[in-house]
Amino acid sequence: MGKNEKILNLLRELVEIESPSKKEDKITVFVKDYLKNLGYDVVDGENYIATKSDSNLIVATHLDTVSMKRKYSCDGVYAYGTGVCDAKGSVAAMLLAAEDKVDYTLAFFCDEEEDGSGSKEFIDSWVSGKYAIIMEPTELKIASRHWGDFELTVKVQGEQAHGSLPEKGLNAIDKALELYNKLKELNLNINPLKIIGGSEEYVIPDSCEIKFEVFLEPDEKFSNYSDKFKFIEDFGEYEIDHVYEGWISGEVAKYLEQAIFKAKLPVNYTSIKSWTDALNLKERFDVVVWGPGELAFCHTPKERVKIEDIKRAAEVLVCLNQYTF
Repeated sequence: MGKNEKILNLLRELVEIESPSKKEDKITVFVKDYLKNLGYDVVDGENYIATKSDSNLIVATHLDTVSMKRKYSCDGVYAYGTGVCDAKGSVAAMLLAAEDKVDYTLAFFCDEEEDGSGSKEFIDSWVSGKYAIIMEPTELKIASRHWGDFELTVKVQGEQAHGSLPEKGLNAIDKALELYNKLKELNLNINPLKIIGGSEEYVIPDSCEIKFEVFLEPDEKFSNYSDKFKFIEDFGEYEIDHVYEGWISGEVAKYLEQAIFKAKLPVNYTSIKSWTDALNLKERFDVVVWGPGELAFCHTPKERVKIEDIKRAAEVLVCLNQYTF
C-alpha cells in the first residue's frame, strides 16, 4: 500500500466516525486502540487521551468537529468533508508519525469546538512538559502570533409603530446598524456574527440583539476598550464575554522551524485569529499553532485538506523526534 493510499484510508476512517463536540467516545476509542497497537502507553483523562512520555514536548489536536455539513469524499488531491481539515487531517498526521515511535507526548482533546474542556483538563492534570504544538489548519505555516478576542452583545431598544409609519417609531434594527457603523469608525477589528430582530407582523421592531466579535492584536490589551465602549449605553444594554488576550510564541516556534527545514519544506510564518486549545495551554506551556489545511473553509460545506499536506505534516512530526526537548 502506498503512503497516500494509507493516508486516505486512515483519514476516511477518522472522518466517517462522526464526533460532534461532547460525543467523541467512538473516535477516542479508535485513536486509543491505534496507539496501543503501536506499543504506546495511553493515559485516559475524562476529556482527553495522551501518550506517556518524559519529553518536554507535547503535540496535540482535537477530536471533535462541528455538526455535519458534508460527507467524506476525495478527488485524489483533496479530501472533503466535515472534520477532514478541522482537525482530523492533523489527527491522521499524528497517528502516521506515531508509527515511527515518536518519544514526545501525543495528546488528543475533546470539546474544542465548544467549551475547550479537554485542554482545560489537560493543563490541570498533566505533570510534565514545557513546549506544545497545537495542530490546527494553518496551511503548514507556523502561527506564532496569536490574536486575542472578545464578544460584544448589545440589546438595542427602539419603539414600535405601524409598519407604514416608520417615522412614528424608532426602528431597533436601524439603530443596531447605526451602532455597527459607529464601531467601525473606531477602526476596530470587528466582525458582526449574529443579528436578531423584527417579526412577521407589520410593525416597526422595538428590539434587536446584535452580536459582534472584536479581535485584539497579539500585543493588544483588553483594558484599552473600557472607555471606548461607554457610548454603547446610548443604544441599549451590552455585555462583553469570552475575553482573551493574544500572545507571541517563544522558543517552541524555532524548534518547529528546524523540523520543517529538516523535512525539506518551506518555512513560513503567519498569525491566527481563531480560538484554539492553545489559548488554554499557553497558561502552562510555550505554545505554537501549526498544521495542514485551510482554516477559511472550516465549519462550512467547502471544508477540505490536501492529502500531500497531511503526508508533509507527518514527516515534520517525525523530524521533531530528532530533537532533545
